[in-house]
Amino acid sequence: MSHHADEKRSSSSISSDAAYDATPKLDSATKLEIDAEADAHLGVRTVEAAEQVYGRYSKWFLFVGIGLASYIYSLDGQTTYSYLAFATSSFDKHSLISTIQVAQSIIIACGKPVIAKVADVSSRGTSYIVVLVFYVIGYIVIASANSVGALAAGIILYAIGYTGLQLLTQIIVADITTLKWRGLVSALTSAPFIINAFIGSNVSTGVLEHSTWRWGYGMFAILVPASLSPLVVTLFWAENKARKLGLVKGADVKPEAKGSFAGRAWHVAQQLDIVGLLLLGTAVALILLPLTLAQSAKGMWHNPSMIAMIVVGCILLPVFALWDIYFATRPVIARRFLTNWSVVLASWIGFFDFFSFYLTFTYLYSFVLVTKDWTLINATYFSQTQTVGLTVFGIMSGFFLTWFRRYKWVLVTGLVIRLVGVGLMIHSRGADSSDAEIVWTQILQGIGGGFAAVCSQVGAQASVPHVDVAMVTAVVLLWTEIGGSVGSAVAGAIWTNTMPDKLAAHLPTLSETEIATLFGSITSVMALPFDDPVRVGVIGAYGDTMRVMLIAATVLAVVPLLIALGMPNWYLGDNQNAVDGNSGPEVKEVKTERGAAAPVASEPSRV
Repeated sequence: MSHHADEKRSSSSISSDAAYDATPKLDSATKLEIDAEADAHLGVRTVEAAEQVYGRYSKWFLFVGIGLASYIYSLDGQTTYSYLAFATSSFDKHSLISTIQVAQSIIIACGKPVIAKVADVSSRGTSYIVVLVFYVIGYIVIASANSVGALAAGIILYAIGYTGLQLLTQIIVADITTLKWRGLVSALTSAPFIINAFIGSNVSTGVLEHSTWRWGYGMFAILVPASLSPLVVTLFWAENKARKLGLVKGADVKPEAKGSFAGRAWHVAQQLDIVGLLLLGTAVALILLPLTLAQSAKGMWHNPSMIAMIVVGCILLPVFALWDIYFATRPVIARRFLTNWSVVLASWIGFFDFFSFYLTFTYLYSFVLVTKDWTLINATYFSQTQTVGLTVFGIMSGFFLTWFRRYKWVLVTGLVIRLVGVGLMIHSRGADSSDAEIVWTQILQGIGGGFAAVCSQVGAQASVPHVDVAMVTAVVLLWTEIGGSVGSAVAGAIWTNTMPDKLAAHLPTLSETEIATLFGSITSVMALPFDDPVRVGVIGAYGDTMRVMLIAATVLAVVPLLIALGMPNWYLGDNQNAVDGNSGPEVKEVKTERGAAAPVASEPSRV
């Protein structure tokens, strides 16, 4: 294809690339909106100043700190996920996995803009301290939980720390890299997932076999602070040195410090748009949670509280929109982001991709534990297959971006491969499929997801100035995580409304109490021999239920592919972003790849 050939052309092709490498400047309305938020960007100015004080050794301390933070984030994600099925089963509440994950996903989503705004208003180092506090408190609550409610509360607290660590690492990478290298460096921060797919699997299996899930969670209350210390110390050292040298421009611009405590608290709430985030989080929670709770509620869908929750949630969504558009001082989603095609499309790509992913993944670990005659360690290895694929091919995608200097067709290719992987799972589910077949479905999804995740994030970040990078990253991930919440909720609704009937159909001789026991705890099922007639019946029920989820996931996986075809295709050069910082070349108006008129440099763009 000619477009694909264009992506590979050398940047030395001045005459042909001059029109293709459209590099529009920020319009005056956007500049005025950014200038009006001067007090909201002190953290950005601080990190730009800190860049000037790093020497050879301090820069290496920064990289080592990022590496340690990335490693502990990876080890956490690849061990604690395995414990949830056992933790909920210990309270005979295995079916509540999706409910807990919905709540966790909502917090992970809504926490991102808060952490991003803290990073912009204060500093990156201060943000890490906030993240650390939530992380530690959350894991202490989880490890000491004596009910499923306490478990869920701890997971919600921990989720704020987890999402903050993920986001801040990506923000710092965006701070210190140019567009050409950002995809690669961002993907390399995920490299520990490759190692921890094996180390983490052995750790989690060892914990479950020789200790309890409580220690599996609790040990991170010690490991996380120890791992983050080098990065936090390095960031604070650089920020303080930059302030002492007077390098932080506008350091005298600070949020209001006068007035009553209530007045100062309201000012902070305005800066973080706490009202908007509460409206959004509450709306999403009220709509999604009934999908996972209705089956166990008295009267099920005839329970008035279920209907009331959905109705109130649907009302709060337009209330949130009106608040952010007309009343919020610092809206969660700034108006300029809503007119930015790169940000909007990247957000919707992430939304539908995560929607599809969580439909297949929410109960996948439980599914293979029941339907496959695998050891616990092999089941855990399998659950990490897609993660390893995402990491390896995310890094490969980063290399492609440094070579092609374009991302759109890498993104589209990735989404096509991911669609194939999801579709093949419809056939590979159940005990009759070969092990190789079901593993390959995860590898294919990992390949496609690795390409897509890196490209969509870089595309969104390229379209905004540095002052907006943190918030745009947070907004894209916010919408992506909400997609994950919807996916988990729908998976939970399908599971809770379909599985009991399927169990009764496959095991007609069992009583309702016995069916409820098999439904509520996978450990009860795993205790049965693999060829036991009861377990064979459970396997059939699991396969029928997963089929419904997989068909829906396959249909949904088509949507981000179609959206990606409209994604703008920024040139990834040697600047921090593709919309500011250009000087020198005369500007003229030409047609961009999308066909709209835009100002571009008369020489090939390097941003």
